[in-house]
Amino acid sequence: MRSMRDVARLAGVSIATVSAVINEKGTVSKALEKRVLDAMKALDYQPDQIARSLRVGRSNVIGMIVPDVSNSFYAEVLRGVEASSERRGYSVILCDSNEDSDREQRHLKTLYSRRVDGVLLASSISQLAHDRLTIRRFPMVFLDAIPNGIEQGAVLVDNLEGAYMAVQHLTTLGHTRIGIIGGRLDRSVGIDRLNGYRKAMQEAGLSTPEELIRIGDFHDESGFRSGHELMSIENPPTAIFSCNNRMTLGLLRCLSELGIGCPTSVSVVSFDDADWATSFTPRLTCIAQPTYKMGEIATEMLLDKIEAKDDALDSPRTILRAELRIRESTAPCHKNQEAHAQVR
Repeated sequence: MRSMRDVARLAGVSIATVSAVINEKGTVSKALEKRVLDAMKALDYQPDQIARSLRVGRSNVIGMIVPDVSNSFYAEVLRGVEASSERRGYSVILCDSNEDSDREQRHLKTLYSRRVDGVLLASSISQLAHDRLTIRRFPMVFLDAIPNGIEQGAVLVDNLEGAYMAVQHLTTLGHTRIGIIGGRLDRSVGIDRLNGYRKAMQEAGLSTPEELIRIGDFHDESGFRSGHELMSIENPPTAIFSCNNRMTLGLLRCLSELGIGCPTSVSVVSFDDADWATSFTPRLTCIAQPTYKMGEIATEMLLDKIEAKDDALDSPRTILRAELRIRESTAPCHKNQEAHAQVR
């Protein structure tokens, strides 16, 4: 392996000069800096970042843990994270907890051992999956889903309000039998979206019988299974609110297999506006989350904590608004549609 001494010898400068260029101290003339950079390129020299982090007390690397790396929602959040990180000279290590709290904790320990400067965590469950010692070891910002008891240092969407808007849209179209495919109730997003559904139904003077409520796990198959269960009851819903993009995919597959038209027989609203939402026929009515912005804000919050001279653990809790995007998958409920649902 090439060393700083090799670079210094080829560039004809001191090791201190090479160190100053690598650490961007700005004390080296442009001419000498170019000689050092050219030598580094010729030797294919890569600075030892671990050794550097030990010297300066910072690695310029942050970790990010998400519960499902295959979900396009987190891919868009990551784009915002990487954009903000790159602007401020940081790199990102991405970890997938697979919605497993034990795996989440192992990732946290690994990131700590790798000397990352801080962590962005989309927690897999509502209960705190790590101990307080972890928080004290390095700065942390929670995003999307947060554990119980976390009031600060978090960036999330107003899930209750977003779900409320989705269901209110359906009630204004005249739907009274509105089903919901909810997410896991051991995660804050699942709880808040179910509460938003109930709030909108209550304000519209509509009942929420248990037969209209199905709880999935945020994955395709649970959306598919829940769709079958909802459409097989004696008086099936004329509209369904699906609480994330993956479950919506399963629901749409279910409706297709059953030969049930959307929105002619059942209207559909999805929480999450994925890229594919406008590729279906009909195009999906969705609750759009500011995912890229969420990633940017959470990263800026984390980097501010990392670079603060004092203990900045009391960062604010930022709640972003979602947006209802009305397309062709929702339509007014007609009397003949209700009658058809009751005899189906």
